[in-house]
Amino acid sequence: MGSWLEGKDLAEKIKQDVKEEVTRQQQTRHQVPGLIGILVGDNRSSQIYLRSKEKACQAVGIASQILTYPGDLEAAALKAAIEELNRRDDVDGILVQLPIPAHLNAHDIICAVSPAKDVDGIHPFNLGNLLANQDGPKPCTPLGIIELLKFNRVPLEGRDAVVIGRSLIVGKPVAAMLTNENATVSVCHSKTKNLADVARRADILVAAIGRPAFVRPEFVKPGATVIDVGINRVSDRGLVRELFGDDPKRAEDLDKKGYTVVGDVDPRAFERAALMTPVPGGVGLLTVAMLMKNTLEAFKRRRGLA
Repeated sequence: MGSWLEGKDLAEKIKQDVKEEVTRQQQTRHQVPGLIGILVGDNRSSQIYLRSKEKACQAVGIASQILTYPGDLEAAALKAAIEELNRRDDVDGILVQLPIPAHLNAHDIICAVSPAKDVDGIHPFNLGNLLANQDGPKPCTPLGIIELLKFNRVPLEGRDAVVIGRSLIVGKPVAAMLTNENATVSVCHSKTKNLADVARRADILVAAIGRPAFVRPEFVKPGATVIDVGINRVSDRGLVRELFGDDPKRAEDLDKKGYTVVGDVDPRAFERAALMTPVPGGVGLLTVAMLMKNTLEAFKRRRGLA
């Protein structure tokens, strides 16, 4: 049995560092970073995510605001609103909360955000800089994963890494970051043949496929480090009992909320891993912390302070 690779201590350290730097900038320049969140439609999960980010901003001294728009907003109107934010000097970061309504092209909307204010790090310009191993904003969740591995002194150079999932938000960027750290990286997906065999070669296994408990214990090489990015709501009591046994916390979740949160990795894989991130309490905590850091870095970069 391995050890849990929890994100709390690192997340708190990052936020404390950001808070101290924001305070310093406020005292010396009489300015603080500004972050705007954009919510289109009434997606409940998106509302919760943005509120948690706004709360984190308040805790570290970053000025924040959530702009909400109706779900039938036309692309031209949304782009015009983003262009106005691009021009505002008090706005250092613009966060378009995904997903957005289906009639809007997410790629086009992200491209409307100034690369200098893209604190999500998913503008094509910034993704290009990531591939070129250059400075610039990087996607928050992958950046948090790399920082968590380094914080816990997990060797990356020369190690075999497997990433399950190829999204622009997590899979592809974390593969690029691991490559930049001199790991040997394989990216797997729904079309990969003999997926369990490929995954089992990994010294570092990253699961970001969005399917609850998809990565079973036989996917995991004994002694591997397992990073579970998934956050899935599961209400099937039989499946929860299969995964967690008679865990009273999970039973309480089902009784009170009607679901419990399960990662992309079967929790029984913990028996084979040397290190494994819990869900909740792992990567998710770092995503918000890295957003705070990215916003501060955007503030400094735009003023020539980086």
